[in-house]
Amino acid sequence: MLKIIFILAIIGIVGISTNYAYSQEIGLATFQESAQIIIDKKMLNKTTTSITLLSSNLQEIKIPSELEQRIRENQRIQAIIITNQNNCILGVYDQSCIIINIERNPEDKGINAIQDSSRKLADSYIDEINQVFDTNAEFLQVYIHTNDATNQVLDTSGIISGGGVISAVYTMPMEDTGLMYDELSSMLISKSIRDGEGFYSIAKVLSKEQNAKMSFSIIPIESKSLLQLRVSVDNQIPVETQMDETISKISPLGFFNIENINRSNYFATGNYPLNSIFQIIIISNNETNVSDVKGTIIPTQTIDGIEMPTEVTKKGWIFDPQRGELIQGKFIFGESTSVNKNELKFSLGGNNLQSKEMELDESTAVVIIITIVSIGAAIFYLKGYKK
Repeated sequence: MLKIIFILAIIGIVGISTNYAYSQEIGLATFQESAQIIIDKKMLNKTTTSITLLSSNLQEIKIPSELEQRIRENQRIQAIIITNQNNCILGVYDQSCIIINIERNPEDKGINAIQDSSRKLADSYIDEINQVFDTNAEFLQVYIHTNDATNQVLDTSGIISGGGVISAVYTMPMEDTGLMYDELSSMLISKSIRDGEGFYSIAKVLSKEQNAKMSFSIIPIESKSLLQLRVSVDNQIPVETQMDETISKISPLGFFNIENINRSNYFATGNYPLNSIFQIIIISNNETNVSDVKGTIIPTQTIDGIEMPTEVTKKGWIFDPQRGELIQGKFIFGESTSVNKNELKFSLGGNNLQSKEMELDESTAVVIIITIVSIGAAIFYLKGYKK
C-alpha cells in the first residue's frame, strides 16, 4: 500500500499547490532547486556536478501556455528537450539538439512506418518551438532507443530517453553553455526567482566552466507539465584517485568552488524545508561506508524500504544507503537559509558515523510521516539513484 502512495506522490507532484499547509505548517512550493554531485569511480570514472531548477508553474518557469497545452494534450508527446549536451543522440557530435520524444503509435507496423509517423508528429511542433526559443533547429533523424544510454548522459527519467522511446532529433550549431544559460534562463525563469538568487546564481557561475553543458526539458504529466532547467559539469577522475579506496575526505561544496550554499530567497514567505535539496551519490569499486560526518545526521524511519526523515525543520544529512558500493546522501536545509562547507563534510571508509537520535511519541511520528508522504516524498526522491 505504501508503495502505491509513493508512486501517487511522485505522479502528483505537479498538482501540489504552493499554499498547501499541514499540521506543522510545512509546505511544498511548485518551484524546487536541487544541487547534485555524482562521484562515479566504477563505471564512467568521472564526477558530475549539477544544479537543477524545476517547476510545474508557468509563472515560475515561463513558456507560452498555448504551447504547453498543445504539448500536453497530445498524449503521444512524452518530452521535449533542448540541450547542448555532447552526443545528445548517438551519432550527433558538436551540435546542440532539440529532441521530441514520442510514444509509438500501435498502428504503425515496421520501422519505416514508426519513423514516418513520429517525424510527422514532431514536425507539427518544431516551427513553434524554434520561434518560442529563438532557435533554428533542423530535422536530422528519428531515433528509436533500445537502451538507456541517453538517459544516463542527460541524468533524466526513463520518459526522457529510456528504452523504447522514439526521438525525433533536430540539430543546430553548438552554442556556448554560458551564453545559452544566460539567454534561456532570462527567458524562462521568472524575475522573482532570478532576484532570489540561491541555486539559480550557482548555476549561472557553473555554466561558465569549460566543460559545462545544459538542458531544458518539458515533460507533460496529466493536467500540467514538469519544466526543468539543468546545468552540469563533467570532470574525469584522476587515475590515482580512481584506485584509492581507503579512507577519503569528501568536501561537497569544493566541487562547486564555494564556501557556502544559500537557499533561494523566493522561499522566504513560507516554510518549505524540502524545496532545496543538496544530494551526493558515490559509486565505488569496492564496498565503503560513510564516516566522520561533520554536520548533523537527521533521524529517519524506514518506510517501504526507504529511509524517510522524521524531522524536516532541522538541517542535516540523510544517508541511504550508508554502506556499500553505492552511497547516497541528501542534505535538507530545514528552517535554515544557508549551509557552510564544514557542515557538509564527511569521510568514506572510517568507523565513526555521527548520529543524532530524536525520540518521538507515536502520535507525533505518525503526523510527521503522513506529512512527509503527502508533500515531501515526491521531491525528496524525485532525483537520484534508487537502491
